[in-house]
Amino acid sequence: MLQTPSGGAGSGSAARDSGLMSIGTVLNVLREEFPEVTISKIRFLEAEGLIEPQRTPSGYRKFSAGDVERLGHVLRMQRDHYLPLKVIREHLDAMERGEAAPLPVVGRQRAGDDALEVPEGPTVARIGRAELLSAADIGEAELEEWQAYGLLVPLADGSYDAEAVTVASLVAELGRFGIEPRHLRVMKAAADREAGLVDQVVAPLKRHRNPQTRALAEARTKELATLTTKLHAALVKTALGVRLP
Repeated sequence: MLQTPSGGAGSGSAARDSGLMSIGTVLNVLREEFPEVTISKIRFLEAEGLIEPQRTPSGYRKFSAGDVERLGHVLRMQRDHYLPLKVIREHLDAMERGEAAPLPVVGRQRAGDDALEVPEGPTVARIGRAELLSAADIGEAELEEWQAYGLLVPLADGSYDAEAVTVASLVAELGRFGIEPRHLRVMKAAADREAGLVDQVVAPLKRHRNPQTRALAEARTKELATLTTKLHAALVKTALGVRLP
């Protein structure tokens, strides 16, 4: 259970008065154990379905003691065990259902050591050229053209990242509206700049000698990728003046 300080930043009085806390109070409570946590991080975990705080009629978040305890569990499992958010969510949901839920393990634990062994780098899901053509329902000529514009890039062994299927399918779908590959170079350039920004943030972690810290870099990259993707989508919708489900 998350341990809160006995005289912590007004959190006790807030809890006694209404049983609910503002996001600022929650931040103060969590920072006793997690000094790097931010309001943006709390909102991100909410967006990912890790917590569901109540809302006032004015739209302000109000957190229960259970919400704060759950946040503490999430942050602790990220910090100490480098678990993906999806795994953490499933683990906590199982616990709330009263199921026996042993803590998932990333990699293998060394005998007599609490540190986790992790791969030297992330494992990339790959797909062969023929599989890509079939999955995306495209021909060789289209693939060659899209590669020429940098929209699809084969790996060193000639295979492709599994995400290439999604990219190819979307490029083909946009083509039905008359948007050609050459028009999409600006989107590819923007994506490369966003990726560069994320990489700049996590680069110090990637260079660390500790394999656990490198694993943290991968988890941090995924979180930042999610945030930048959501921001990009929101900015495009705002620029077009449309609302999508």
